[in-house]
Amino acid sequence: MPLHPGPIAIIGAGGIVHDGHLPAYAKAGWKVTGIYDPVFSKAAQLARNFDIGKIYESQEQLVNAVPGETIFDVAVPASAIPGVLKGLPDKATVMIQKPMGETIAAAVEILKICEDKAFTAAVNFQMRFIPAVQLAKAMIDQGLIGDLHDMEIRMNIYHPWHLWKFLYGIPRMEMLYHSIHYMDMMRYFFGEPLGIYAKTLKHPKMMQLASTRSVILLEYDDIIRAFINTNHGHEFGLKYQDSFIKFEGTKGAIRTTLGMNLDYPSGVPDTFEYVLLEKEKKPEWKSVRLKGTWFPDAFIGSMANLMCYTEGSQTILINHVSSAYRTMQLVESAYASSDAGGTMIPSP
Repeated sequence: MPLHPGPIAIIGAGGIVHDGHLPAYAKAGWKVTGIYDPVFSKAAQLARNFDIGKIYESQEQLVNAVPGETIFDVAVPASAIPGVLKGLPDKATVMIQKPMGETIAAAVEILKICEDKAFTAAVNFQMRFIPAVQLAKAMIDQGLIGDLHDMEIRMNIYHPWHLWKFLYGIPRMEMLYHSIHYMDMMRYFFGEPLGIYAKTLKHPKMMQLASTRSVILLEYDDIIRAFINTNHGHEFGLKYQDSFIKFEGTKGAIRTTLGMNLDYPSGVPDTFEYVLLEKEKKPEWKSVRLKGTWFPDAFIGSMANLMCYTEGSQTILINHVSSAYRTMQLVESAYASSDAGGTMIPSP
């Protein structure tokens, strides 16, 4: 956590700000000095709910009014990010909600803006800071489960996409706005892949969305399996829904349930289990009681890292825009793979 947390100003008042950003900052005790959204009523509602001191009528008004040490929390649709960034002061500290644009060309533009304006900037891949993920990373880095060689992320859930109307009709959806988290997670644990195989698909009851189901395989070598399987249309109750990350190593395994996805936005508690192989003993899974969840604790983690990096108490900005750009390259490659289709089967 930062020694001297700075004030936060929020640009955007959508669902993710209501569900993630503001509950996190309230829990951490950080001050949100102001908020702006093109729809004034949305910003006003959040200001009332979360005791935000000032609602601004324009981004320019907000920028001119807030203190110089303010952290700008930009949570707008991906297509609006470049315009917002251009209106921020040079050398600003900025947290950008993912994705980093809708295409790789937009990601290049966003990266260039950040570099030209000398921003200290991160992209909010807050999944890296989920308490369960942090615990798994610590155990794996300490070698407790041996060499990590298998990572599977499965989401068989029913997602309320109607909460984000801006997603309707855009040419890219599931991999860009959801599975991007999981591709970023694979990079976090395994590093940069050699290649990717992917297919993203529509759902017959969600045809207004470009896609809601994806299968993604990241290529590393002939040992590592890194696999993502998402289906957002499982409307048949919670009994057979899945929302988990599984890690397998040469000495043990970890399985954590991400409860937020199972009844979004209410969610159910996260779980964390692990097993270590011991000679002459049957494998026994053990549970760990977690102190936090994805929402809001992971949002605290990503902002805390940016604050600490800015004040100099940490030397690594985990979600730096340059790292986020690499994730966007991976997403772009996933769409290229999906568009190319599978290998043709020879005729009889």
